[in-house]
Amino acid sequence: MPQDNNFNDLVAFLTVARERSFTKAAAKLGVSQSALSQTVRGLEEKLGLRLLTRTTRSVSPTQAGERLLERVGPRFEEIQFEIAALSEMRERPAGTIRITAGEHSAVSILAPLLARFLPDHPDINVEVIVDYGLTDIVAERYDAGIRLGEHLAKDMIAVRIGPEMRMAVVGAPVYFEHHPRPEVPQDLTAHNCINIRLPTHGTIYPWEFEKDGRELRIRVEGQTVFNNIAMRIDAVLNGLGLAYMPEDQVQSYIEDGQLIRILEDWCPPFPGYHLYYPNRRHASPAFTLLVDALRYRGK
Repeated sequence: MPQDNNFNDLVAFLTVARERSFTKAAAKLGVSQSALSQTVRGLEEKLGLRLLTRTTRSVSPTQAGERLLERVGPRFEEIQFEIAALSEMRERPAGTIRITAGEHSAVSILAPLLARFLPDHPDINVEVIVDYGLTDIVAERYDAGIRLGEHLAKDMIAVRIGPEMRMAVVGAPVYFEHHPRPEVPQDLTAHNCINIRLPTHGTIYPWEFEKDGRELRIRVEGQTVFNNIAMRIDAVLNGLGLAYMPEDQVQSYIEDGQLIRILEDWCPPFPGYHLYYPNRRHASPAFTLLVDALRYRGK
């Protein structure tokens, strides 16, 4: 390769190879798809090798492209990390932090924290991607992720960012006018339940219960299935069935009588949310500040 080659060509190739899409890579790099395609084609011509196999539906690295991705990719990440670390020399921490989180943790923990944190740190940007899947934060190039404490990978650094959690089974008074209240979790199979489907499970998510050391996973049925909190709350308030919700999301409705809680003794506390991230030798000042702000210190 000529010595005067622009290393942006390599960055372009690496981004396309990782995203397996010119469209996604162009959006990530902030360039047009045609310009990106031309850049990668130019790199291939300089090397005299085909790096990508292109079809109408997909893009994948060739054997040469895979080798370039495996050998050069990590070195570029090291360079980018060290450049980002230079922000330590600034008077104010700066940079972009990418976090993946589920809807509940994003709404209940991240959003309130960012409202307090960001005004004091105008040079720090935070990108939050709501994703119910168990995302590989290293492969997807996130700085950190948020999961419940019981689902953390052992090779990650974990920081507790929230209190213990409880689930709550609730129904509207109008629903119970026509249906008996369940006494044990098994009774739920005879009720119209508002279900949730998560990509990590593929199937309908079973409702989990525990009492006196006995654990139960009940697969319930109903007319509705949603993948977000707001629609489940609306459905249960409208009397469409029973819902299995994070306690903090329905507590106010229970207190004012809009919802009735059942099976409370079958819903014990469990470890709450943790921020997790790879073990790095150097964390940027911006990331360190955000982690410290998120750290749970109790009430």
